[in-house]
Formats: sequence, C-alpha cells, structure tokens
Amino acid sequence: MTFQVTIKDQSTTFTVEDGESVLDAALRQGITLAYGCRNGNCGACAGTVLEGGVSYPGRLPKAIKNKSVAADKTLFCSASPLSDIVIDAQIVDEEAAMQIKTLPARVEALTRLNQDVMLLELKLPAAERMQFLAGQYIEILLRDGRRRSFSIANAPHDDALLSLHIREVPDGYFTHFVFHELEQRAMLRIEGPHGAFYLREDSSNPIIMVAGGTGFGPCKGMIEHAIFAGIDRPIELYWGVRSANDLYMRELAEKWAKENENIRFIPVLSEPEERDQWTGETGWVHENVIKDHGDLSGYDVYMCGPPPMIDAGKAAFFKIGLTDEKLFFDSFEFSENVAEKAPVAEDIPPHLANPIVVQKKPYVVDLEPGTTYWCSCGRSESQPFCDGKHQGTSFEPVAFTVKEKKKYGLCGCKHTKNLPFCDGSHRDL
Repeated sequence: MTFQVTIKDQSTTFTVEDGESVLDAALRQGITLAYGCRNGNCGACAGTVLEGGVSYPGRLPKAIKNKSVAADKTLFCSASPLSDIVIDAQIVDEEAAMQIKTLPARVEALTRLNQDVMLLELKLPAAERMQFLAGQYIEILLRDGRRRSFSIANAPHDDALLSLHIREVPDGYFTHFVFHELEQRAMLRIEGPHGAFYLREDSSNPIIMVAGGTGFGPCKGMIEHAIFAGIDRPIELYWGVRSANDLYMRELAEKWAKENENIRFIPVLSEPEERDQWTGETGWVHENVIKDHGDLSGYDVYMCGPPPMIDAGKAAFFKIGLTDEKLFFDSFEFSENVAEKAPVAEDIPPHLANPIVVQKKPYVVDLEPGTTYWCSCGRSESQPFCDGKHQGTSFEPVAFTVKEKKKYGLCGCKHTKNLPFCDGSHRDL
C-alpha cells in the first residue's frame, strides 16, 4: 500500500511504498530530509508527525529507547506510515542534495596517526568523482549488506583522495580488519555522500565546533574548506580526548590557529597522563565550552563524536541559549554486527560484492571456453583472472567471454605493457 507524506509549510509531497521508511522514500524522490546515521541511533532525522500515524517495523530505534530524542519526536529513518501523514521536518538545502553514488574505491594508503587511529585514503576510478560537502560521510559496503559509516576528513576542493580517520574499536569487525588485515591496493565498495552534517555557508553567526576523538575528522574538512573559501567568521574548535597522544593532528590544528586570526583551537584532556605535562584545559569538552561562553544564542554549533558527548552537549547548550536550528551534529554510533541494510544484490559483479579481499601473490588460472567471466582487478580470491581489456584507468568491472582455453593471470601491476593481459609470471607486487 502507498501513502502520501506532506511536509508542513512546504509545497512538498511524496509517496511511501509499503515497508519503506519516510526518509528512504524522500531520498528516493530527490527530497533530502535532515538525517545522520540512517539506522535509528543518532536522532538527527527526528521530526514531528502532525497528522496520521506511523510505526517502527522491527525493533524500536536505539535513540527512542535511550530517550535521546524528545518523546513527541519521530525518527523518520525508521518510521513507516500507517496512513497519509503530515510531518514537520527539516528539508536540507538543495545545494546539499548531492548525487549519492555507489563506487569501487582502491586503498591508496594506510597511515597510523597514533596507537588507535588510522588514516585510510581511498582513490576513486579516474572517470568518477564524488561531489560532497565538507563534513559529510560515506558508507563502506561490506558482505551480507553490512555498512560502516565514516566521515570524510578532507575538504571538497582537495578530493584527489577520500580521507577517513578510523579508530580501532575493541572487537570491532571492520576496524580490526583495517588495522590488521587491509592492505594497500585492496578494493572496497563505497556509497555516498551522506548526512546533513556539513558547513552552512549562508549563516553569518560565529561557529563553535566540538569534536570528540575522531570527530576531529569532519571538523578538519569543514575548517579547511572555510579557509579555502575565504570564510572569515570566527571559528572555535574544541577537541576533547583522553590524553595528549590522542590529539593525533594537534600540530595541524595549531597551524590553523596561528595562520588565521579568526580560528581558535582549544584542546581538552579528560584524563591527562603524568607524562603529558599538560597545562591546558581539562575535564569534559562541553563543560569547557560553557566555561568560555555563557550564552550560545548567537552561535552556530557543530558537534561530532561519541553519543555521550553529543547528548551531554545538547542538554547543556540548550540551557544557555542554543536552539535546534543552530545545532548541527553527527553522533558516531558503533554499528552492530548485523545486516543493517538489504543483502548485496546477486547481479553485482563478484569482485565488488565481496570487496574486502586481498590476493597477495599473482597466479594463473585456466578459463573455460564459452564461459562469461568478470575481470577481477580488485584482486578477488573467488575470481582470479583478468583479460587486460582495460588499461588500469578504471576500477569498473569488465565482462568478457573466453573463446578458447587460455591461462589468465591476476596481479597488482595495473596490467603489463608488454602483454595483452597479465599472465601472472612476475612477482613484483
């Protein structure tokens, strides 16, 4: 059954199919409602149902169970209509409605920034470009439909690579893989950009950014964009971590403050170690904001980091003048090891359907005549061959049919120039 959704004070209506969430239906029809995690954890998509009714199919969203959103609010990423409804929801500016793409991406570099933070840099195919706004995030698509969300840590003007700051989570399925198994040149499959956490350039208010841990990443992207775009509004970056070693890009933040009069950097340690010899701010990061600012009614506040920091900051800041319209946040909810989204479609090429595979040694294989295969330059263990028809300029799969029995090889050489295909005879990966 199909129901109609009308957005209050907007000449906007859209339809929701049976079993579809309000948010998914809106995005499918080109209407970008505010959202964050898309799985009911962060509460960024919360709005009000003014007429009609909705339900939460399956389990109750985490943000509702934890009461991190008001009782009269509805999470549109999880709610499905029971009738035609009228809602009060924030529509993201048209400039933020970037085209969402699903693309292969190659691991260009893995760099440890400290003991538990990795800089993962991804390269898209040469013919592709993902347009995004400073602060948005991408999803890495895993087997069985699982997804992991990571903020983009670089600015849109510097998009030769997509930079992600990934913290290793104890017992985390994907983060353990990144730190201990993922290798350079491996292929991943990504989707994005996502999220309504991005720098609002149409405001004239001074900006306070509150980052917790790797929440520094999207704040970095926004600040670098502001510098590049010549935005001279005052920007105060409060970065809360446990100890000094967790300030993994402290020198860069200090450089921004030194070279730009409108930027102020305030690092805050919650548990400084004796070896830190710390003389700066301590305690909870949101409390340091309150100490410096008794009234936030004239500010735009951006918060990014773990849910306890977001929840504490929201509650405290609303008491000193901040309003919903001037608060923008991205809550780093840890994904459960379940299939949060639909399983990967069967028609996806094998080397993209199971992208987290690294073939460490090249080898050759016999292909059977009359059989259609997918080229596997992503180095998939299940499809170990390459016909060499493309010359390393694209990560897109190529379908080909073998006419005669012949050995094909797989390697990391971007195809040799001396052979019409890689025969796997060399070992110089």
